[in-house]
This record gives sequence, structure tokens and C-alpha cells, in this order.
Amino acid sequence: MSSEQKRLAVLIDADNSQARIIEGLLDEIANYGVASVKRIYGDWTDTKLKGWKNVLLEHGIHPMQQFAYTTGKNATDSAMIIDAMDLLYTEKFDGFCIVSSDSDFTRLASRIRESGLTVYGFGEKKTPKSFMSACDKFIYTENLRDEITEEIEKNVKPKEIKDISKDIRLLAILRNAVDDTSDYTGWSYLGSVGQKIVNKIPEFDSRNYGFKKLVDLMQSTNMFEFKEDSGFKTKAVYVRCKRARSYA
Repeated sequence: MSSEQKRLAVLIDADNSQARIIEGLLDEIANYGVASVKRIYGDWTDTKLKGWKNVLLEHGIHPMQQFAYTTGKNATDSAMIIDAMDLLYTEKFDGFCIVSSDSDFTRLASRIRESGLTVYGFGEKKTPKSFMSACDKFIYTENLRDEITEEIEKNVKPKEIKDISKDIRLLAILRNAVDDTSDYTGWSYLGSVGQKIVNKIPEFDSRNYGFKKLVDLMQSTNMFEFKEDSGFKTKAVYVRCKRARSYA
């Protein structure tokens, strides 16, 4: 497998996203590949986009002007979709990052995936389920924080941790993912467990429950046991349901 990083096209709907997420957004995207193209769409004559104007140059994001010709109609969506298809046809990218909370991008995400490329969606928790499900992975922008905000939250109050002991749906999701990816001894590679969950529920994220990593979330349930296998360069984490202790 090639070690070359994925080339990603980042398209931001300025009308349906907040400038304050930019640091966290770009940090998150860096986990999946290199942002080869960074474009943001909106009517830059509108004062409501002032917050975005202040961060574009610093982060190398190219503003795409789209006048709002008709009141109540979102011309930005059409411009993003046209550009996305143009970029798709160049065959230079491995995936797309679509930043919006608008369901209008549902068909675009599906079309890109049909071409064999990965789609990462970013939007607020109010984003319609249809758009989230059309993406390979969907990240809530409420989980994206810049370093300054995180530092303030750390010093002012502890991060809220949700009580998941009574979340039957979540516990079932975790248990089933481990069962579906386990070998004959009951052990599953944690990375495979995470991928299995995201394949089924694109918007799943341990941060939604107050935990930074999946392993932290799973440990908090007291339903699983873990082991580490140190390889030549990496350390692999494995997990299995506690009821599997009778296995080898």
C-alpha cells in the first residue's frame, strides 16, 4: 500500500458554516490527507461573511464570489456543486471535504462516492440525516475547537462527560462492531472496530459523547477488555467483549 497521503479538495459553504471552527476544521482534515484545494463560497459583498474574510488569507483559503441574484435562493450551493464536479472530472483527487449543514449537498456527496472517492462531511448537529448518511464520514463542527477555546474550557470547567451506561443503542453499536470484526478468539483490532461503526453510522464520533478517542469511550463502558501488540513501528490495540474470556 502506498504511503502517499490522500489529496483532498476542501469546499466550504460560507453561508452555512462558522469562521470560528477554521482551526479545528483544518486540523481535523489533516488527519485524513492533504488539502490540495481549499475554496470557500459566498457573496463576499455581504457583511454577514465578515468573520470569514478575516481568516481566509491566513489559512490560504480561496474565496469564490457568488452573488445572491434572487432573494431566498442559495446560489452558493449551485456554484459549489458545479466546481465540485469540475474537480472530480480532473481525477486528481482522492477525496472531498464538504463543509456545510445544508441537505442540498446530499446528491453531490453520493455522486462523488459513486466515482470511488471518499467524502468527508462537516456540519452542525442540525444537519439533515440525508446529507450525513451520504458521506463516508461526517464530523460535527461543534466538536471542532481551536487551541485557545480548548485551553479556556480546560481552565474554567471540566469537559462534560455523558453518562453512557444507560445508552442502550450506543452500547449495542459498540458490542456489535466488536463481534462483527473479531477473530476466532474474540479479539478485534480497534481500528477495524472504528471503521465498522463509521461505515454504518457516518456521523459517529467518540467526541459526541465527551471522549477524545474511541478507546476511551469503550473503556468507560466496562464491557470490554483490551490488549496492546507492539510492532516494529506502531502499537496496535485490540479489544474483545468481556464475555469472551472463555476463548483462547
